[in-house]
Amino acid sequence: MSAPILAQHNTVQRSMVLWIPDWPIIAAIRIAPPNSGASGVSAASDVPLALIDRGLVFACSAAARIEGVQRGIRVREAQARCSDLVVRPYDQQADQRMFETVVTAIEELMPGVQLVRPGIAAIRSRGPARYYGGEKPAGLALTTMLDELGIAGSRIGIADGPFTAEQAARTTTIGTTGGATGGTRVRVVPEGESAAFLGPLPIGLLEQPDLVTLLRRLGIRTLADFAALPPGDVLGRFGADGAHLHALAGGLDSRPIVPHVPPEELDVTIRFEPPLDRVDQVTFSVRASADDFIQNLVAKKLVCTSLRVEIGTELSDTRPGDTEPGNYSERSWLHPRSFTASDVVDRVRWQLQGSAEVDTGLRSGVSSVRIVPEAVDAIGNHEVGLFGAGPEERIHHGLSRVQSMLGHEGVLTAVVSGGRTLADRQTTVPWGDRPLLPRKASEPWPGQLPKPLPSTVFPTPHPVHVFGPDGEAVEVSDRGILSAVLARFSPAASGRDVREITAWAGPWPVAERWWDADAARRAQRFQVVDDRGIAWLLVLQGVTWSAEARYD
Repeated sequence: MSAPILAQHNTVQRSMVLWIPDWPIIAAIRIAPPNSGASGVSAASDVPLALIDRGLVFACSAAARIEGVQRGIRVREAQARCSDLVVRPYDQQADQRMFETVVTAIEELMPGVQLVRPGIAAIRSRGPARYYGGEKPAGLALTTMLDELGIAGSRIGIADGPFTAEQAARTTTIGTTGGATGGTRVRVVPEGESAAFLGPLPIGLLEQPDLVTLLRRLGIRTLADFAALPPGDVLGRFGADGAHLHALAGGLDSRPIVPHVPPEELDVTIRFEPPLDRVDQVTFSVRASADDFIQNLVAKKLVCTSLRVEIGTELSDTRPGDTEPGNYSERSWLHPRSFTASDVVDRVRWQLQGSAEVDTGLRSGVSSVRIVPEAVDAIGNHEVGLFGAGPEERIHHGLSRVQSMLGHEGVLTAVVSGGRTLADRQTTVPWGDRPLLPRKASEPWPGQLPKPLPSTVFPTPHPVHVFGPDGEAVEVSDRGILSAVLARFSPAASGRDVREITAWAGPWPVAERWWDADAARRAQRFQVVDDRGIAWLLVLQGVTWSAEARYD
């Protein structure tokens, strides 16, 4: 049972891991420096800054930590500890894009970089160590390069395997004397000494909360305690995942470093010299490139579900960051299934016609057209089923054509989102767009209506009148007690057309956003059936009755 684990020792390779402490904060400051009264990243880095993810502090700057802000606490608690705390939402995509530039810079110095996660990268140390005359000089060369880029405080760990190298980087302290660092930010764990280095470290470094909690209950506090267990017993008790973590704790990390490979360019650029000033000329010239664009994707067993069309003209103004003169416009197009060559040509034509003076004439000659696949998918996921799949192609083509004339928001489609009220659950998105719902229907919504739901939901609540047995208006106290039994009601705002109530249920209280005076809502909901057999969903807010929906 222990043979596979012990065999991993022969495949462990020397690894160099770069760790940039507080990288999310560094990336956020480089993207948009806080208003600190001074310019530059160095001045902005002194501002207490916290990045928030789902209501909790995801990362905080050193200035914020001095005031007591910690990762994992709630926003209100962080603001209570630091009154001048700058709060921003954490943007994972922007974080990754910013670190991609760092990886690109590292690859110019040391090829074969693996992006572990934003702020951490791994490199096979054998090549750089030979080139720079040793592992430590190679690490120092990397930290010097990052300092020149304005990224201060980077740490380097070099050891057997990426896991041990990362822990070496994290345990390196700037300004220390003696030890492995020698007063530098590079810590080298000699070959074969990974187990001794990892032994005193806490078991929580394995980043498996369930397993770590169980091991602590068993009295295992350090990585050495875990590594001392028999490998066969660990495999039988905790499975393959536990056996892998056991190997990590013993310094037997056999994971290879996979170099970062830049994605292959799939976009197509068509340039026109001289510029073309007619829509039909441009679309005819784009047709062959569109065929090559689709065939290139098919050869890689891919399809395009979202593409961006960028059109450059010969006008004098330029777009920001463009080195070539001319006007620039772009638009993203989505497809419910996948684009064909004719679909690509249609999108170029529609985008040109949207900016044309007449159907075939353009205000300025088109100098270039660039087609960029924003989203691709495996071709096997888009095979047409036995009975078809997705919207009818002719319907999608027609609605997209109308959308190109009326604007992106001109054609909308309805989707169901989450919420307690029926109005909250109605969401419209532009045709072809993927619905990015602010409220997910799958999440629990205490107080929402049970199924079956009403078939007709009024755009705005319809005023109605509800009466008791003696014709008095019915009200509900703060404790949910009715002033009278529901006997009759009028669906007309004028109070006419009074109908008998044959059955009713409620009230069900709704209390939302009590902390926001402008958006707070307290109401009582009722289901009633009139003498014509029609069921209604009525809402009492204050002393005003209204019909929110009807069960047809």
